[in-house]
Amino acid sequence: MSALAKQRQHQILEKMRREGAVRVSDLVEEMNVSDMTIRRDIASLADRGLAHRVHGGATLADTSGSSYEPSFASKLGASREEKLAIAKVAASLVPPDSSVAISAGTTALAVAEALLPVRDLTIVTNSVPVAQTMHDPERRDRTLVLTGGVRTPSDALVGSVAVAGLTGLHVDRLFLGVHGISERAGCTSPNIAEVTTNKALIEAAAQIVVVADRTKVGLVGLATVISLDEIDVLITDAAMTDEDQTMLAAHVGKVMTAVVAPNETGKITE
Repeated sequence: MSALAKQRQHQILEKMRREGAVRVSDLVEEMNVSDMTIRRDIASLADRGLAHRVHGGATLADTSGSSYEPSFASKLGASREEKLAIAKVAASLVPPDSSVAISAGTTALAVAEALLPVRDLTIVTNSVPVAQTMHDPERRDRTLVLTGGVRTPSDALVGSVAVAGLTGLHVDRLFLGVHGISERAGCTSPNIAEVTTNKALIEAAAQIVVVADRTKVGLVGLATVISLDEIDVLITDAAMTDEDQTMLAAHVGKVMTAVVAPNETGKITE
């Protein structure tokens, strides 16, 4: 997918979030592109589960409720190139002999994969896929700590068992994936139990690094995980709008942007 297509689709998605629906004819006029181009963009959004195609346009998919929690598998292919680029920037912050916590989520999983070459790491996570990725009996320089807990649709282990396992731990930094980001609500999650566990991860970390692509801005989940002012570093993709970048820069300690390479390679595995 080209950068222009991604930008158009982001604009269409934002318009649907504001208005609930869009008309092809209106988008053709606003974006100065062909009818077929807009229909391809809407088809792409529908294939990703973000929109429903209707006669003459599209409506926002029924995934905007604050308690809706998409499955891990459904999010795996979304914004893939952006997640890989964000993960590379995140990994550049981690020197050997570090301790890191990694939350659940597909962007956090991409960070785990990017960290595989780093030597002498201690990793604490409540994510089953992250643990599966980092586990390697041949890597004696790597220590992996997986919390217990109840498994959620996003493959996070949460609840009192997970929180108990995190109590008293101290790591250099946390890479935190989030469901949504807004100026009013901060970083949010649709799952209250996951919020409690993520707060325990935050409490254990000296530095909080949120990893989130631009599509997370404007989404609001059921409960706040962390306010924007409490975030030390936010890593996002370079296609975020100027308005959103200005808003985030006013609150977050440091905003880092990841640029997707023309032929970005890598994979995010389940």
